[in-house]
Amino acid sequence: MDLTPLCSFPEDCNRLNRSSTRSDTNARRLKPDSGLRTKTVKRVLSIDGTFDYDLAVIGGGSGGLACAKEAVNHGARVAVLDYVTPSPQGTKWGLGGTCVNVGCIPKKLMHQAALLGESIHEAVSYGWQIPDLDSIKINWANLTESVQNHIKSVNWVTRVDLRDKKIEYINGLGEFKDPHTIVATLKNGSKKELTAKHVVLAVGGRPNYPDIPGAIEYCISSDDIFSLGHPPGKTLVVGAGYIGLECAGFLNSLGFPATVLVRSVPLRGFDQQMASMITNEMEQRGVNFEHKTIPLSIEKLESGKLKARWLNTQTQEQKEDVFDTVLMATGRYALTKALNLDVAGVKCLSETGKVIADTEQTNVAHIYAVGDVLEGRPELTPVAIHAGRLLARRIFADSPHQMDYENVATTVFTPLEYGCVGLSEEAAIQRFGTENIEVYHQFYKPTEFFIPQRNIRNCYLKAVAMRAAPQKVLGLHFVGPVAGEVIQGFAAAIKCGLTMEHLMNTVGIHPTVAEEFTRLNITKRSGKDPNPASCCS
Repeated sequence: MDLTPLCSFPEDCNRLNRSSTRSDTNARRLKPDSGLRTKTVKRVLSIDGTFDYDLAVIGGGSGGLACAKEAVNHGARVAVLDYVTPSPQGTKWGLGGTCVNVGCIPKKLMHQAALLGESIHEAVSYGWQIPDLDSIKINWANLTESVQNHIKSVNWVTRVDLRDKKIEYINGLGEFKDPHTIVATLKNGSKKELTAKHVVLAVGGRPNYPDIPGAIEYCISSDDIFSLGHPPGKTLVVGAGYIGLECAGFLNSLGFPATVLVRSVPLRGFDQQMASMITNEMEQRGVNFEHKTIPLSIEKLESGKLKARWLNTQTQEQKEDVFDTVLMATGRYALTKALNLDVAGVKCLSETGKVIADTEQTNVAHIYAVGDVLEGRPELTPVAIHAGRLLARRIFADSPHQMDYENVATTVFTPLEYGCVGLSEEAAIQRFGTENIEVYHQFYKPTEFFIPQRNIRNCYLKAVAMRAAPQKVLGLHFVGPVAGEVIQGFAAAIKCGLTMEHLMNTVGIHPTVAEEFTRLNITKRSGKDPNPASCCS
C-alpha cells in the first residue's frame, strides 16, 4: 500500500474540491470585541509557542463541528474553516457537512416520502376511503422544496450556534502553509492566515466518478439528487453500495423507474445474506438489477435523454438503454488533496486520500483527523460526532477516553430497511471459524403487514454468536420495518456484553417487530424451519 505525503486523484475528480460545507456569505461576522481576529492580517508563529487559536478545525461537517463545540466547552479558542466547491453539475450547499446537506437528513426525508406514498395505498385495506388511487403521485418540486427548506433551517441554526459559542467561522478553503499555519482562500479571492496549536482535519469526502466518457459531463451524484430541479424520471444508478441502493429504492417507490448496475456484490462489507434479501425485496417492487456489470459510457442524445452502455464482466455481453437521469454512486474519496498535507508532513493514502492515523492522531503529533477522512473507520455521522467530542476532551480536558470503533450500529434505508450491529456472519466465521459460531435465525410476520397483504418473505433476522457458553452475541441483523429504531437499543446491549441467554430471557413487547429478537431459538446448524407458525409462536 502506497503511503505518500501528498495525495493524488484521477483527473476526473479534480473539479471537486475540499470541504464539507459552504455558508451564506451575507451572514453576520463576530464583533471585534469577541476576542477573535476578523481582519486579514499575516501572523507569524511566535517562538514562545503562542498561537491565534488553540484549535483550528478544517471542515464544518458533523465531526468537525462536534469537536469544535466540545473544545470551546473546555475553554479553548477555536476557529472552523469551511467551504464547499460546487459539484460538477453546479450543486452547492450550506454549513453542516454531508449529512445535513446531501446525506443522512435529505435521504431519510426522501425515504419517508416514499413510505408515506405506500401507506396511502395500504390505508384503503384498513378502511380509509381514498378516491382515485391511480391519480396519486409525487410532486417532485414540492418534495425537494420542503427538503431544502428544512436543510436551510439547519444551516442557519448551525451558524447561529457557532456565533453564540464564540467559535470563529471562516467561509474559506484552508490549506497548510506550515504544520501550525493555515491559509484560507475566501470567496472573494483574498487570503486569511492563522496559526493554531492543534489542528483537526474533518473535511469528509465527495463522490467518485468513473473514468468513462460522459460521466462528469452528464451524470449526477448524491450531491445533486436531493435538490434536483426536475423530476428524475427513469434513472440508472451506477453502484450498489448503501447510497446507490437507498437512492434507487426511494426513487422507485416515488414512481421513477430505477435500474442498478452492480459491479461485484450489493452492500459489500455488509452481511451478504441480508444484502440479498434487500435486493430481492427491491426487485419484487420493480427495481431492475444488472449484476456483474461495469459502465462503459454515457452519451447525451438530441432529445436530452442519456444513453448508457455497460458490460457484463462474466458474459462479456454489452447492453445499452436510454434514461432521463444517471446517478453515480461509485464510492467516495477523501477531500485532502488541496490541504497541502506534504507541507505539514501528514501521511495519507495516495489512491483514496484517506488519512493514516492512530486513533485520531496522525503521524504529526498536533494534527488529528475525524470522520470520513480517516482510513479504516466507519463512514457514519454519529461515529464522526462521537470521535470529535472525545478527541476534544482528550486534548483540552486530559480525558483518557478513546473512541471505540467496534460494534457501531447502522441502518440501510432501503424500502424494507436493514439494521445491523457487530460482525456479519461471514466476518464472524472468518475470525473464529465455522465450528465456533452459532447463528440463530427466524423469519417473522409484522402484524401491520397482514391486512394490506404485504409481502413478508424478506422479513428476517439473525443473531451471530459464539457457540460456546455463554454464547456471547457478536452481531445482530434485522431486515424489516423501522430497522434503525429496532437495532439502536440492541446496539447498547451488544456494548454491555449481550449473550443469547440474555436475549432468550428478555420479555418482548407484543406485538412489535423488535420483540422478534427475544424469540430467537432456531439455529442454522439444526436445519429446522425458521418460519413461525403464528404471530405468537
